[in-house]
Amino acid sequence: MRPPIRARTPFSRPPPAATPHRRCPKDDDENFIAMLNDVARSKHSWTIALDNPTISARLTPLHIEGFILHNLHDSRLALRFFNFLGLHKNFRHSTASFCLLAHSLVQSRLYWPASSLLQTLLDREQNHQSAVVFRNLFDCYKRFDFYSAYAFDLLIQSYVQSRKVLDSVVVVKSMKECGLFPEVRTVSAVLNGLIRIRRSDMVLVLFDEMFVGNDGLRPDVYVYTAVIRSLCELKDYDRAKEIISSVEKNGDCKLNVVAYNVLIHGLCKSGRVWEAVEIKKTLGFKSLKADVVTYCTLVLGLCRVDEFGLARDLVNEMVGYGIVPSEEALSSVVDGIRKKGEVGEAYDLIDKVGKLGAMPNIYVCNAMIHSLCNDGKLEEADLLFLKMEKKGLLVNDVSYNIIIHSFCKRGKVDEAVSVLGKMLGAGIEPTVYPYNMLISGQCKLGKLSEAHALFEEMQRKGVGPTVVTYTSLIDGYSKQKEVEKAFRLYHEMTGKGISPNVHTFTALIYGFAHANMLSEACDVFKKMAEMSVAPNEVTYNVLIEGNCRVGNLTRAFELFDEMVEKGLAPDTFTYRPLIEVLCSKGMVSEAKAFMDNLHKKHHRLNELCYSSLLHGYCKEGRLNEALSTRKEMEERGIRMDLICYAIIIQAILDKKDTKLLLDILKEIHDLGMRPDNVVYTSIIDKYGRDGNLEMANAHWELMVDEGFPPNVVTYTAMINNLCKAGFVDKAESLCEEMIIRGINPNEITYGCFLDQLTREGKMGEAIKLHKEMLQVFLANTITYNMIIRGFCKLGLIDEALKTLVEMSDNGVAPDCISYSVIMYENCRRGDLGGALRLWESMLERDINPDGIAYNFLINACCAAGEFGKAFEFQCDMVKRGLRLTRATYDYLMKCRPENKIR
Repeated sequence: MRPPIRARTPFSRPPPAATPHRRCPKDDDENFIAMLNDVARSKHSWTIALDNPTISARLTPLHIEGFILHNLHDSRLALRFFNFLGLHKNFRHSTASFCLLAHSLVQSRLYWPASSLLQTLLDREQNHQSAVVFRNLFDCYKRFDFYSAYAFDLLIQSYVQSRKVLDSVVVVKSMKECGLFPEVRTVSAVLNGLIRIRRSDMVLVLFDEMFVGNDGLRPDVYVYTAVIRSLCELKDYDRAKEIISSVEKNGDCKLNVVAYNVLIHGLCKSGRVWEAVEIKKTLGFKSLKADVVTYCTLVLGLCRVDEFGLARDLVNEMVGYGIVPSEEALSSVVDGIRKKGEVGEAYDLIDKVGKLGAMPNIYVCNAMIHSLCNDGKLEEADLLFLKMEKKGLLVNDVSYNIIIHSFCKRGKVDEAVSVLGKMLGAGIEPTVYPYNMLISGQCKLGKLSEAHALFEEMQRKGVGPTVVTYTSLIDGYSKQKEVEKAFRLYHEMTGKGISPNVHTFTALIYGFAHANMLSEACDVFKKMAEMSVAPNEVTYNVLIEGNCRVGNLTRAFELFDEMVEKGLAPDTFTYRPLIEVLCSKGMVSEAKAFMDNLHKKHHRLNELCYSSLLHGYCKEGRLNEALSTRKEMEERGIRMDLICYAIIIQAILDKKDTKLLLDILKEIHDLGMRPDNVVYTSIIDKYGRDGNLEMANAHWELMVDEGFPPNVVTYTAMINNLCKAGFVDKAESLCEEMIIRGINPNEITYGCFLDQLTREGKMGEAIKLHKEMLQVFLANTITYNMIIRGFCKLGLIDEALKTLVEMSDNGVAPDCISYSVIMYENCRRGDLGGALRLWESMLERDINPDGIAYNFLINACCAAGEFGKAFEFQCDMVKRGLRLTRATYDYLMKCRPENKIR
């Protein structure tokens, strides 16, 4: 049992007489204090009275202390006089005066003025330690026998309100040492103050010191709530649960829902959501009801552990009880359900809660609109628009931009343009962003005229294009090889003062490089340096690939070295063209050495890079090295894919090594992969072309057993090989099977039959088949060339010429082969004039002749004695970058040895 903390003296007793002590005023001081008392109670001006030198010269803090003691029965007067001296006379009161007056005010139950007075003292004595202030207050309390200790509570509360919580703890502990105890609510304020400054450890210590073993001071619900909160902050959730169980068992006080909410919040924060859910379920047995805080805390906790389904059930339960979820809780569960792909359920929840007037925040609503658009639920997106407006969430340009972006991303740019129209119709000022998305979307679809129309529209509406706008257009024109338009746009943007960025320059370089204008691409690259625009990895990759495409190996590796020197990180898009160009030039060993060097420097290569090396080995017939590379890939942690295996399989087929083929197929299966249609089709086609139809059929059946039904390419390859082997009837049966299975033959499939018929001279059947192909739009230049070749083979040049005219009439453009086949037959028959007329006709149609046409025409001219004409063809051929064959060259030398050929 603790000792009594305060004497219960009646407030009405007369004020105690001052006992003699070291600070007791002398008789003249008593007379002076009596004078001050008369002044304070006089109706005359305090200012005039206190300006009297007889008072102002002698007035000390000791006199004020005596004045306060003489007016304990009228503490209001003492306070007024005290404040007047401080405010109007700049009198500095002693700490003892503050303490005496505070006790006096408390004794008169003037708690607010006492609290304000103590706050003034703390503000004045900021440098004084709390122990000093307490000692003064306690000395006054004991010396003058004040019977109310509530001034100490007010001092503690003042420290807490001033955010000097640690000072308040010092006062609490000092009180206990002196046999005094603050009220429970004061202790509660200190505990909560400690929580606010994250000193939960001190909360537990202070709780034990004040309440454990102290039957006279009983903690209330607010103290227990503070302790539970501190334990949760310290992540000691089990002890927090023990505290609650102990309180419930002992019946010390009745806990409210707030205490349970604190524990639920702590458990949810630590991921122990299921325990929190169980606590919520027990509230009903304690005659408590879960409130909005309980529900929202659990909803947020469940969302953190991705239990969005249960969170949604809790929100539905809230709605059933008429409890409106907070914006944060609703936003979290809706966004979580949306991210799981349950967009419809998320929308239904918004609709349900919306009847109570709640809505997710603008960001979640915009995300929902984005998801609804992506799912094609445009009607729901429009309805959500309306709900956002109705609930005060402004549908802004961001919301419209989300829909526009969604449509553009899916390639539905026309629908996106329609949304822009709605946005403008709603009176929302357009920005550059929707136009940039639309222009980019049109460019990606190759609709450059529509993109340019939007470009002009935005400028008419006063929306200035940015570097992004121009870059999208430049990139679009570059990819369509319209580099002149792209370059004009570049000059237009720079003329407007818009600085191109690395993406702009990279798009231009790509356009020039893919249009075989590498010198212009290099000029743009130099311009980047002049404008201090640093190229990135993509820029270098484009240039390296461009140089590799034209075989400029030296420049490609110079760019690679330059890229590395600048600190840029090459990747597989950099390495692959370099490896390919080395292999294409027969430098496979150098390609392998390059790759080994990259591996030593810890540069990551992928299966695409190795597929180029494998192709190089197999092209040179170095199958064993290709197989060794396969093992090396495994050692380096690079998994062989079907493309790599397809390359090796093709090389094995060329070697006709059936056993090795079966071993490779087994290896593919052992790795958990299965050869697909592409691999099987290449095997079937190779065996078929080699005349081994039995093995081709065996692999056909194996492919079907593996669950890969033959596609149009597989059927066409088999049909082609059957036709060439003379099994046309079987090829026709296979074609019928193909149609029955719902696989439509294409022009190549029909071309197999057409090729065989024309080779066999069955032109009647060939013409009939070709007309059927025309009706279903499968006839093309290649099929017409087969018909022309068939007629020429039979010597029917007039029919061949008619076919040449017919193909133009049917909208099929003839090529060099169309003319060359007929010209060759003319030359073979000695009709050089007819061949030359066709030659002129071909040139008039801007069809470029190839080397074969030049060579047989030169031979024909020499045979007819037209050496001048032959040399004209030879000169023209050189201008076009074409070369004579050795046989043609020898023939010219033989016919006219005196002529020198350049």
